[in-house]
Amino acid sequence: MKLRIGILSTASIVPRLIGAVRAAETLLSTDYSRGCTISAIASRDLEKARQKARLWNVPEAYGSYEDLINSPEIDIVYIATINSEHYRYAKLALEAGKHVLCEKPFTLGAAQARELFALAREKGLFLMEMQKCVFLPVIQRLKELIREGELGRIVMADFSSSFSSSYNSWLFDAEKGGGPLYSNASYSLHLMQYLLDCYAAEWTGLCTPSGTGVETQFSAVLRMEDGTLVTNKTSTLADTLHAGYIYGEKGWVELPDYWKARKAILHYKEKAEPVILEEPCEYELMYEVLHAEECIRKGLTESPVMTEEMSVRSVEILTGLHRLWNPAPL
Repeated sequence: MKLRIGILSTASIVPRLIGAVRAAETLLSTDYSRGCTISAIASRDLEKARQKARLWNVPEAYGSYEDLINSPEIDIVYIATINSEHYRYAKLALEAGKHVLCEKPFTLGAAQARELFALAREKGLFLMEMQKCVFLPVIQRLKELIREGELGRIVMADFSSSFSSSYNSWLFDAEKGGGPLYSNASYSLHLMQYLLDCYAAEWTGLCTPSGTGVETQFSAVLRMEDGTLVTNKTSTLADTLHAGYIYGEKGWVELPDYWKARKAILHYKEKAEPVILEEPCEYELMYEVLHAEECIRKGLTESPVMTEEMSVRSVEILTGLHRLWNPAPL
């Protein structure tokens, strides 16, 4: 029997999630005991939910998040709400007996993240932060090459990205968890945690304040536990290169659009021509959907890939940088 997904929010990522679930369904079409299906979508505006349900061919629409969460026709709740509401609705969904897939940033506090994972274990339910980049096939291949020492010891990495300030209407609202730090930095954090099998030991950075309690752009620096230095630069003020660069003793890797990478370009000191790894796909979210479904079928409460510790460590860094740039008033 297919697992039924209910979606909280009509945010811009939702049609990509729907496409990914349906692509996964097609991939598993001969195995009727597996797969997921989109069963419902919710908005605080019922007419908007109905409009999007018609547009995206979703069977059921709800005019409140709570109604969807409490529906007996839903197995998994996918949370794509504004950042400040992730904790609240993840907790409500777990308490209602639903598995939870929550968009990044997982929460806006490490204690909240720990609480949710403890509740998932208590309830015997699966909980995972949706972090597509670590599940992408090209990243899986790159991780194997790094483990095998193909690039030598990794010593440095640099990531840059940018997006329009109109990306979300609440982008510069601190109360809602806005700002490019919370919106984008977790991609590079999780990617390096995953590739290096270690966490950040120190972090610092600078930002351009917006005047509303969040930043318009930032440059963050981390030192990983193995000594690797990682920088992340994200701007809403200028267009930057959308790429990641990972440097090892024997060569370096270029990752165009690293958060949704389909390609890795490997440059070696001893080779004149680069080696290109390519893994094209239409819906990059498909791989995390397939992984989550497999975990649920196995009765797991936590992903062995996108772990509790990875989510908590990422939240600690994000909130640490946010407080550095926005200290509490005396």
